[in-house]
Amino acid sequence: MPIVPDEPVFGGDQDDDRGAARLSGPLFRDETFQARELPAETQNPEPMSDVPQTPPAPQKKSAGRDLSAAIGVGVGLGVVIVASLFIVKAVFVGVVAIAVVVGLWELTSRLQERKGIKAPLVPLAVGGAAMVVAGYVRGAEGAWVAMALTALAVLVWRMTEPPEGYLKDVTAGVFAAFYVPFLATFVALLLTADDGPWRVLTFLLLTVVSDTGAYAVGWRFGKHKLAPRISPGKTREGLLGAVLFAMVAGALCMQFLIDDGAWWQGLLLGLAVAASATLGDLGESMIKRDLGIKDMGTLLPGHGGIMDRLDSLLPTAPVVWLLMVVFVGSA
Repeated sequence: MPIVPDEPVFGGDQDDDRGAARLSGPLFRDETFQARELPAETQNPEPMSDVPQTPPAPQKKSAGRDLSAAIGVGVGLGVVIVASLFIVKAVFVGVVAIAVVVGLWELTSRLQERKGIKAPLVPLAVGGAAMVVAGYVRGAEGAWVAMALTALAVLVWRMTEPPEGYLKDVTAGVFAAFYVPFLATFVALLLTADDGPWRVLTFLLLTVVSDTGAYAVGWRFGKHKLAPRISPGKTREGLLGAVLFAMVAGALCMQFLIDDGAWWQGLLLGLAVAASATLGDLGESMIKRDLGIKDMGTLLPGHGGIMDRLDSLLPTAPVVWLLMVVFVGSA
């Protein structure tokens, strides 16, 4: 996620520019009032040339979040994911299903709070979990069938309430079903291969490395905005960092972790991951900006909500799955 943490902007991971707006607000009313009471000759005093002027100290860049909490939570999640991934595949599928249900709860809650849209959570949660399991057990065909049944369940469930707002509620429900559980199903599809755990680990590593490269390079060198109307904190330099970091990591992962993989395939895979992860992060920022919120939730200290961590992972999963199938097959 290419960002410049010292320029927070409302609507993304570092998006909170409300503080800047206060410079012309009530915080300065006392100074204005005092200036009106002072005599005219004291309101604009002559500069004191004999007093040395001390230049303001340069401000340090700040990450904008509790880094210690963020690192602790990230390490804890990583341990749970890796342990379940390599010990029992079914446990990892359960972890993905739980993350999907929590993500759906966060998304539907914010839609109702900020827009008055009541996307039915019960059919979404049940259908979303079933979608992930069906993808693991029955493959892509099972995932599509589960998606269709979930959409139908959303349409029927909403019929139990008054017709006002029906169209926007079911539209949001179908969108949520596709955006969260259906995209997450491709993680389960990655797991079905013989070297499935290594494919999933490659997918996770490349996404994390892409985000880390964007953060590091954007924080240090970011000057040119990438998409200022969507997320002004993201920079072109950060995107370049994401591409470079992900391509190097992709070459290493495909060469040493994936059966029959080659380093040049990893370069292409890393490039695709950097692009999809960045677009996913921008898409999530667009949703949060439209809703007028900074984070989707507060479940993960230092990170926000589950959806704030899934933003770059969800659209990247189908990209990695497709390229893995093209490069080394699905078995």
